[in-house]
Amino acid sequence: MTDLNSKAKVVSTRSPFLVAKVCMVASLGGVLFGFDTAVISGTVGMVEAQFELDKIEVGWFGSSALIGAIIGSLVSGSLGDKYGRRSILIVSAVLFFFSALGSTLPSSFGLLIVARLIGGLGIGIASVLAPLYISEFSPAKIRGRLVALYQMSIVIGILLAYFSNWGVLNHAHVNPNGFGGSGTMYKIMVSEVWRAMFGTEMVPALLFFLLLWTIPESPRWLIKEGYIERSTRILERVNGKLSANAELKNILEALSQKGGSLKELAKPGFKKALIAGLGLSVFGQFTGVNIIVYYGPDILRDAGLNFDGALKFQVAIGLINLVFTALALWKIDSWGRRPLLIWGMLSVCLSLVVIGVLFSVPSISSIWIVVMLCVYMASLAFSINAVIWVLLGEIYPTRIRGRAMSIVTFANWGANFGTAFLFPWFVSVIGMNAGFFVFASFCFVATVFFHGMIPETKGKTLEEIEQHWRGQELKENKLID
Repeated sequence: MTDLNSKAKVVSTRSPFLVAKVCMVASLGGVLFGFDTAVISGTVGMVEAQFELDKIEVGWFGSSALIGAIIGSLVSGSLGDKYGRRSILIVSAVLFFFSALGSTLPSSFGLLIVARLIGGLGIGIASVLAPLYISEFSPAKIRGRLVALYQMSIVIGILLAYFSNWGVLNHAHVNPNGFGGSGTMYKIMVSEVWRAMFGTEMVPALLFFLLLWTIPESPRWLIKEGYIERSTRILERVNGKLSANAELKNILEALSQKGGSLKELAKPGFKKALIAGLGLSVFGQFTGVNIIVYYGPDILRDAGLNFDGALKFQVAIGLINLVFTALALWKIDSWGRRPLLIWGMLSVCLSLVVIGVLFSVPSISSIWIVVMLCVYMASLAFSINAVIWVLLGEIYPTRIRGRAMSIVTFANWGANFGTAFLFPWFVSVIGMNAGFFVFASFCFVATVFFHGMIPETKGKTLEEIEQHWRGQELKENKLID
């Protein structure tokens, strides 16, 4: 078969720089993911006033990108399996760019929604393929750390959106007569500054698009498609020649196994892998993590803080998220996935119980709620938030990894949309304190589920992990016999 990717010259020597470059570029997808989901927080009030929206329309504006993300996550795996991980990530970069451009220039609310839906498609694609791509490219010994970099990049994207919104708004306040007080740039940067908030995303989207052309396709995808020579040279640059030959042999052996369709996930061993991935995706949202991202200021105001104080402490919570994500990234390959996940989830559960109790005591100082929210966010960042994308990129066979990732990421975005959409109504009915108790109960169930279903994968090649599930299949078949 002709090697379609042979235009770029690849030397057969080990290159740690190549691995670092690939992972950093792919992680830009996470930055755009975080930026796109968080940038809207600074625009809601202005868009609501300008287009005279009712509350249903405001809700549609806030959740439209999530609908796009659900669709994008559902189709991206099949597209990535068919056309390659990098190729479809390039498509996501294009979607991010045109979403940002379209959100900057819309003449109507309908066009703005279309632009947000396009951005959501980019989010959904990146959320499936970026961690998968990193996982398939990374040496086993440091794969967890490199894939966890994707979660850290999401956190960085969220913080960049907050600071970008603040910077653009501050510029508008300082320069009320900028750009001559009229014209398109005045409209974007001053009088309708929400447009500039969205427009800033064009910069990282363009950077993502350009850098993707400088890195190679996933070697495992190339092997699956028959480009053995090209993939071998890439594996040699990742692992060295001796290790590359052994890894190539393992990949070819795994690919020679019967299967390749999603029906394989119905087999006993891989069915357990699918259930484990779905549990990670759904329980990851039922921790309430995105509720804090979307509704943090409202929760803090309910705790007794004014709006300025709520925004200030939300930034502080975001910084704690970044710090503990970095700590998890440092330890995930030495401590392992399971200890971070299980012990961290216990801490999340306990912190939610304490927050629920604090909301039940009217006279309690709001600062204690802020402290416990920081503990809660630190626990999340150090456990499931860091581990989820690592495990989801590891636990499925190479032949169907993209499509399997689509299924579980679709579940992740569906649960995200459901919790974000229902939370305001839910706590208005049962109270903020009861809402946190409900999340705590979900986290307890999740901890038990993870203890029984999630294997330790640190230090194992993707093919060794696949053999683990095949071993589970053999055990269950023997029990049936």
